[in-house]
Amino acid sequence: MDRKVRKAIIPAAGLGTRFLPATKALAKEMLPIVDTPTIQYIIEEAVASGIEEILIITNSNKHSMENHFDTSYELESRLAASGKHDQVKQIRDIANLANIYYIRQKEPKGLGHAVLCAKSFIGDEPFAVLLGDDVVVNKGGEPSLKQLISAFDKKSASVVGVQTVQKEEVFKYGIVAPSASHLPEGRLVKLTSMVEKPAVEEAPSQLAVLGRYILTPEIFELLETQETGAGGEIQLTDAIKRLMDMQAVYAYDFEGIRYDVGDKFGFIKATIDFALDREELKEKVEAYIKELAKEV
Repeated sequence: MDRKVRKAIIPAAGLGTRFLPATKALAKEMLPIVDTPTIQYIIEEAVASGIEEILIITNSNKHSMENHFDTSYELESRLAASGKHDQVKQIRDIANLANIYYIRQKEPKGLGHAVLCAKSFIGDEPFAVLLGDDVVVNKGGEPSLKQLISAFDKKSASVVGVQTVQKEEVFKYGIVAPSASHLPEGRLVKLTSMVEKPAVEEAPSQLAVLGRYILTPEIFELLETQETGAGGEIQLTDAIKRLMDMQAVYAYDFEGIRYDVGDKFGFIKATIDFALDREELKEKVEAYIKELAKEV
């Protein structure tokens, strides 16, 4: 088995019901943070982490994603004719980000089933999974996925990305159970179990899995036999829990600010913070926030 993590899966077949009516005709992954679709930030993180090939799991209503990462000859020629060469370069760079492929998840059977759709693409290699609802910024440091890949290189075992969440919010996430018999190695800890969206009083920790995974290919044979779990769906968390019976699985408490852009307030926070990070917008946004603060 090739032990280098070269490939990534981005599950993007969800209906985006939390953002209706905008997502009635537009893929939720194409909702822009300032002027860049959320999925582009995810792909840029993957590329910056050394990923060479990306498979996006879509459904029949996600053509806009494919168009966004494709070459647009008509748009390029019109921009060039207008002398807008910087913008020509910008859209060409998007098309050249990575080798991107697409496959449809024909039925909405959950994240585990979406990952299983990538079995033939991945083959017998370790691979990354990045969820499009989680945008992570780590200014001046390694991308969150690169941190997980480094942990995988050290252990040659599956690694899930985690951060600590508020106790009253554990029911929203997959929660990991760190091993009591293995001491943490810095930010890396061996796991004994995982549970998807536990009740607050039943959560084994406050370490939540937040949209980044490095998995070994053995996960596919488990997903093929995985019974439905929380929400009546095939849960990736349940299959990873079974994987722990076969081989070691670790959690890595990654560095970076994570935005839940699948949540309306999380999306608003990301938009404000990203705008404040833009030189041409920072002063105007800061001034507007100060004006709003006076009225509160």
